[in-house]
Amino acid sequence: MSIYRIERSQVLPISIDSAWQFFSSPGNLPSITPPWLNLKIIGSVSPHMRAGMLINYHITPLLGLQIRWLSEITHVDAPRFFVDEQRLGPYRLWHHEHFFHVCEAGVQVDDIVSYALKYTVLGTLIHAIWINKRLQMIFDYRSLALMRRFGSTSESTAGGSPPV
Repeated sequence: MSIYRIERSQVLPISIDSAWQFFSSPGNLPSITPPWLNLKIIGSVSPHMRAGMLINYHITPLLGLQIRWLSEITHVDAPRFFVDEQRLGPYRLWHHEHFFHVCEAGVQVDDIVSYALKYTVLGTLIHAIWINKRLQMIFDYRSLALMRRFGSTSESTAGGSPPV
């Protein structure tokens, strides 16, 4: 199984408490997700994140095909980090770490996503042709949405790596 990694870092001109309040509220996820994914949270979700919390939603990644995604918040250390993991969805593995660090310009938001695809040979080909690009587009959209919402600084980085 190939495990891929995406790393993103963005500095927002807000306090760590404001960053935590926004990012730890699952209800804000649709506002930083590209509209073409048509992300819809199903059911009610607590506005206060906690370890063990489940978030159920649908996405539409391709040609109107609706996919159910169930995430579990597995670790929370407010206001420093939280981790969400896919329990049901399109990936064999989806482990998303969110870190928040106070910096001179506000707060640095770091995302580290480790993921693997369900179908090894076919998945590797589809990843190279389509999935990696789509995931980068999703994080690019997120970065722009956050800049529109909170303002921007000149500090941000993007990265992805080959499988490990």
